Amino acid sequence: MASVAEALQQLEALGDEAYRAGMARYAITAPKAFGVAVGKIRTLSKRLGRDHALAQALWETGWYEARLLAAMVDDPEWVTPEQMDAWRADFDNWAVTDTLCFDLFDRTPHAPAKIDAWVTLEGEFDKRAGFVLLASVALHRKELPDAPFLERLSLIEAGSTDPRNFVKKGVNWALRAIGSRKSPVLRAAALDCAARLAASTDRTARWNGKDALRQLNRGNQKG
Repeated sequence: MASVAEALQQLEALGDEAYRAGMARYAITAPKAFGVAVGKIRTLSKRLGRDHALAQALWETGWYEARLLAAMVDDPEWVTPEQMDAWRADFDNWAVTDTLCFDLFDRTPHAPAKIDAWVTLEGEFDKRAGFVLLASVALHRKELPDAPFLERLSLIEAGSTDPRNFVKKGVNWALRAIGSRKSPVLRAAALDCAARLAASTDRTARWNGKDALRQLNRGNQKG
C-alpha cells in the first residue's frame, strides 16, 4: 500500500502548470493544486486500489488533487456519517463537491439521510452537495425503488429558487437525473415538477424548470 507521501509525490509528478492555471476558467478555485487532469488522477487511483486509511490521510493534506484521489480510493463500506459531514464542511469548490458525491458518498447507506440534511444548509457548496448527492444516487443506484425519489421532488421544488450558480445547477441536475431513471412514473413526476417550476413567478425556478424540460425531452442526463 502506498503512503500519503508517495501518493503526493506521484500527483506532483503528474502536475502541469498550464493545466493548473487554466482551472480558473472552469470556476475551480483551489489554493493548493498541482494541476493534474482528472483522468490522470483516476488512472492513479486504479493503481493504488481501495484504501480507507490512505483516503483519510490524502484528505487531510488539503491538496485539491489529493482530495479528488481520496474520493476514488476510499471504500464506501468504511465511510461513516461523521466522515461525510466533516469532509462536506471542507468543500470549497464544485469539482471536489461533485467528485466526492459522484464517486464515493452516493455508494454509502448514509446517502439518503445526508441528502435530506444537506439541502437545508446555507453554504453554497454545502447545499450543492445535497442536490448533487441526490443526482448521483439517482444515476447510480439502479436498485432503488421510485419512492425515495418521488419523495424528494419536494426538496427540489424548495431549492429551486436559490439563485446561486452552483446551487441552481445542482438542483437542475437532481431533477434531470430523477427524470432520466428508467421509470415511467419518475419521468412523468419529474416532467410535472419541471412544468410547475417553468410556470413559476420566480426567475431561478423558471430557469430550472425550462432547462430541465428541454434536457429531459431530448434525453440528456449529464450534469
